[in-house]
Amino acid sequence: MSDKILFISLGCDKNLVDSEKMLALLSEKGYGFTDDEAEADIVVINTCCFINDAKQESIDMILEMAELRKNGALKALIVAGCLAQRYREEIQKEIPEVDMIIGISAIDEITQALDKFRCGQKENYYGSPDKRPYADTKRILTTGGHYAYLKIAEGCDKHCTYCVIPKVRGSYRSIPMENLVEEAEMLAAEGVKELIIVAQETTLYGVDLYGVKTLPTLLRRLCRIDELYWIRILYCYPEEIDDELIRVIKEEPKICHYLDLPIQHGCDTILKRMGRRTTGGELEEVVGKLRREIPDICIRTTLITGFPGETEEEHEELLAFVERMEFDRLGVFTYSQEEDTPAAVMAGQIPEEVKEERRAQLMELQQEIAFDAAVSMEGKLVDAMIEGKVTDEDAYVARTYKDAPNVDGFLFINTKRELMTGDFVKCRITGAYEYDLIGELEDEFTQ
Repeated sequence: MSDKILFISLGCDKNLVDSEKMLALLSEKGYGFTDDEAEADIVVINTCCFINDAKQESIDMILEMAELRKNGALKALIVAGCLAQRYREEIQKEIPEVDMIIGISAIDEITQALDKFRCGQKENYYGSPDKRPYADTKRILTTGGHYAYLKIAEGCDKHCTYCVIPKVRGSYRSIPMENLVEEAEMLAAEGVKELIIVAQETTLYGVDLYGVKTLPTLLRRLCRIDELYWIRILYCYPEEIDDELIRVIKEEPKICHYLDLPIQHGCDTILKRMGRRTTGGELEEVVGKLRREIPDICIRTTLITGFPGETEEEHEELLAFVERMEFDRLGVFTYSQEEDTPAAVMAGQIPEEVKEERRAQLMELQQEIAFDAAVSMEGKLVDAMIEGKVTDEDAYVARTYKDAPNVDGFLFINTKRELMTGDFVKCRITGAYEYDLIGELEDEFTQ
């Protein structure tokens, strides 16, 4: 088949997994791919609409590609993903250049949609929001091949007041364990050394299928895959962290001592209005227990600042909470007023400039915490995964177990030795930047 597809994946790592599965389906049908829009016959955009910035990025990309479709440079323009699911009627009405819409639960029907289009038929595919997630193991990796994401579930049942995900992606649905193990084995056979476990919430994995939380069982099975070196867990809701999960992380050497706990705030009144299921005190207990049980654990979290009604006193309470907790990694988002969510119609919406000011204060505090933590690493010996070479320098970019791809920092290693992306090396930390580390290979280290 001569048609070439430009595939554009926006948004989160869960979306990226969907994109990689669609790429595999298209490849099996004989489609070729290109990164150059001038060479593309078909464009597929896998969109995001989680917050306003992501929504705007998706809209801008659709409009840009719609111009190519209007001018005859493209044979077809397909829009998939969250934005397509949520705003399908608006897209059809406002952007007629979009030929087809593929909903979140219908990614496995993308080739069928294109087959019909080639026969002169335009048909949209949405699927049921509660359909069991597409579980085929075939993927075309876009992460370089040395690490990959394993999406273990779709949807969410938490219904936080600021979040549209349950309305867009449906209720929580786990992918059967046998499918996941088979997919992980396939990824490892293709050279993946770091497997990153993702879902809207990973900690509830298996409840809908097996009646109990089954993430620890899944992790133990994944650890038996010889070729995997690291297994990293993201998106663990703090109220679902239990002794069994902690035990597995402690006992299995392949599991990184790293947890991503999206806590969103530290003030009880804000947490309650957010619809969260923990108090500030309970969050401190969970983090404290993790640190006692796994002393070298790296804890990453995210916060939302400027939530409706957040007073200056509540913001100060959050600052004090962050200072006490000394999170290893921290991201801060300004509250995004999403339609069709309870928070969108709450009184006391905060001006954007106030949100940004509060975000800046939180990040300035975290920068100090992160730098102190980085300095404390000096002299320590760590395992690191090589990510690539620094252009025109005798240095490489790497990650430690404390650094998830695309969200955390880097370790810069000075060496004349030739290393390959995906290699694991022993490195002695010799210095620190604000969020990044500097080091030397252990056998080249001199004091």
